[in-house]
Amino acid sequence: MKRRGLATLVILATLSVVGVVLIQIFWLDRAFRMQREQLTLQRQQQLQLDKQFNDRVVIALTDVTERILSINKDPSDLFDAVKQERPNYFVVTINDTLHPYLLESMLKKEFQRRGISEDFEYGIYDCFTDSIVYGNYVGLDSVPSDTTHSQLMKLDKDGHYFGVYFPRRHSALWSPAPASSGTWVYPAIVTLIVFGFFAYSVWVIMRQKRLSEMKNDFIGNMTHELKTPISTIALSSEVIADPSIVREPDRLASYARIIRSETERLRAQVDRVLQLTTLERDGPSLNTEAIDLHALVREVASSFALVLEERKGALDLDLQASQPLVKGDRVHLSNALANLIDNAIKYSPEAPHVTVSTRDEGGDLAVEVADRGIGIAREHLRHVFERFYRVPTGNVHDVKGFGLGLHHVQQVIQAHHGSVRVHSEPGHGSRFTLLLPRTTPSP
Repeated sequence: MKRRGLATLVILATLSVVGVVLIQIFWLDRAFRMQREQLTLQRQQQLQLDKQFNDRVVIALTDVTERILSINKDPSDLFDAVKQERPNYFVVTINDTLHPYLLESMLKKEFQRRGISEDFEYGIYDCFTDSIVYGNYVGLDSVPSDTTHSQLMKLDKDGHYFGVYFPRRHSALWSPAPASSGTWVYPAIVTLIVFGFFAYSVWVIMRQKRLSEMKNDFIGNMTHELKTPISTIALSSEVIADPSIVREPDRLASYARIIRSETERLRAQVDRVLQLTTLERDGPSLNTEAIDLHALVREVASSFALVLEERKGALDLDLQASQPLVKGDRVHLSNALANLIDNAIKYSPEAPHVTVSTRDEGGDLAVEVADRGIGIAREHLRHVFERFYRVPTGNVHDVKGFGLGLHHVQQVIQAHHGSVRVHSEPGHGSRFTLLLPRTTPSP
C-alpha cells in the first residue's frame, strides 16, 4: 500500500472512530438528562405521596388523642399534641396513662378509616418510671411479629406520651437514588472495544507497512550484493572462454582465483540467509564448553588484521575482566564478535579505530566493542536488532550487508542467557556491550 493511501485510510478510520465516540457521548448525555428528569419527577411524586400519608397519620393520631381525652373525661385541650420526629416516627403527648390494648384498638380502627394500611409499631411512655412500659408490632397484612421496641426511642420530654413507628415506610428525602449503571456501562464498554480494535488495527497496519519496507530494503540490498559477484563471475567466465587465454597461464590462474573468490562470497551470503532461517525456526544449536573469552577476542581480532591494514585502521584490546571464563559455543560467540567488529570497521568512513574491552559487571562478563564511526540516530536504535533492518540510506549502498548481523548477534547472546546493549550518537560512533554469565574454572 502506498504511503498516501495508508495515510488516507488512517485518517478515515480515525474520523469514523471519533464519530462513534461523539455519538456515544451524545446519547449518554441525553440518557443521563432523561434519567435525571425522571428521577426528579419520581421524587417529587413520592414527596407528594409522603406528605399526603403524613397528613393522614397526623389527622388519625389527632382523632385518637381527642377520643382518649373524651374517654378519660379530660377537659384540657392538647394543642399541637402530635409531633413528627422522623419521616416514619410520630409522637403524641397525653395527660395520663392509658391502657395499651385500648390504644392499639383505637389506632387500628382510625388507621383503617383513614386508608392507612402500613404495618406499625407503637409504644407507651410512663413519666413515673421514665421508660417505655409497653409496645407492640401490629401487622395489618401479616401475622404480628414478636413484641419489639428496637425502633421506639425514648424522648427527652416531660409527661406521658406514646409513639407510633412505621418500619416499612421510607421517605423520598431519606432514600438514595437508584443506581442505573447499565445506562452508561454498556455503551462505555462498547466504545472501549471499538477504540481498542481501532488502535490494534492501526498498529497492525503500521507494523505491516514497516515490514514491507524492510522486505523491500532487504530485496534491494540482496540484489545489489548478489549483482556484483555475479557480474564479476560473468566477465571472468567470458575471458576464460577465449581460446587464446591458454597462452597466458598467469592471467588464466588470476581469473580462476577471481571466480573462486566471488563464488565463495556468494556461498557465504546464501549460507548467512539460510543460517538465519534455521536460527529463527529452531534456535541456535549450542555445543557448550568452557571458553577463555580473552583468548577468543584475540583470535577474532587477529582475523581483521589485513582489512585494518588496507584501510590504515587500528584495533585496540583492553581486556580488564578478572575472570574471563564463560560457558558457551565457540563458533557462535566467534561469529557474534566478528559481526560487531566487522560493523565497526564498515561504518567508519575514514581510517577505522575500534576498541574491544572486557570488564566485570556484577556476576556477568561484559564485552564492549566501540568505534568512532558514523553512529546511529536515536529513532533507529530500537530497531537495529530486528531481522533485515538497516538504517535507511536512500539509494546509496556504500556499505554492504543484508541487515542480518546484529539480529544474529542478539539471538546468539540470548541463547547464552546474556543480553546486548547499544549506545550510539550520530557522528560520535557506537558502543555495543555483550553481557555473558561467567563460570568458575574447574578445580
